[in-house]
Amino acid sequence: MSRLKVVVLLIGNLLVSISCISNKGLTSKVERIQITYKNRVVTARKLTVVSQIPISIDTAWKKVQTSALLNFVAAGKVKFKPTEGHFPQIWQEGDTVSTKMLIYGFLPFGGIHSLYFEKIDTVNKVLQTKEWDKSAKIWNHKISLKKLSEKNIMYEDEIIIYGGVMTGFITYWAKSFYKHRQKRWQLVSEGI
Repeated sequence: MSRLKVVVLLIGNLLVSISCISNKGLTSKVERIQITYKNRVVTARKLTVVSQIPISIDTAWKKVQTSALLNFVAAGKVKFKPTEGHFPQIWQEGDTVSTKMLIYGFLPFGGIHSLYFEKIDTVNKVLQTKEWDKSAKIWNHKISLKKLSEKNIMYEDEIIIYGGVMTGFITYWAKSFYKHRQKRWQLVSEGI
């Protein structure tokens, strides 16, 4: 791929990020935490991104369980190429899916990325995955929805990230990615 094409794609991604509706209530934080990986204690990062979204909790919960939503909120930052040719329409607890990830739509990263759907809790509105690939050895993601009113929710992404010497870099990129996702959720809420 030519350097000019790479520059154009990166500028396009920046414009997509800027043009997304701003979410003034969006907050994020990164903490260093100790976890066990392959029988040894390592330093990982816990990334938390939270925002308010003007959508009913039932509508948001239905959407969060779909692969279509993942593809929409990731657009501009990550393109997924499922190894089975497509993702299931609805995520199922206990399933594992694998995909190649193309950062900014063209840059392969991490090899095959696997997602194990550990928990889909309809009562508490929590969806939790354990994910991994060659670079992000641990990428455990928990989505939590909390009802604030009939038409507003608190949406939280909590991600535990460990990638060896790449942990800091991966976390830095993940912070940008999850902020992008939550801004794209604002577009989802407008389309209702």
